[in-house]
Amino acid sequence: MLRLASILYSLIGSSLAGAGVIAVLVAGLVSVQAILTAAATGAVLGAPVAWLVARQLYQGSST
Repeated sequence: MLRLASILYSLIGSSLAGAGVIAVLVAGLVSVQAILTAAATGAVLGAPVAWLVARQLYQGSST
């Protein structure tokens, strides 16, 4: 399951980081600190989301 979660993280983490950066830019916060904080927050939040998705995929395939 760790392999699947790692693959999913590469997609989910970058998507959440990109969405965070876009949200910050749309809000008008164009400082480097705001952009990096949004990207880092999205990348950190991507880990548990990827793990939950991988767990759901494994549980769904066994039924």
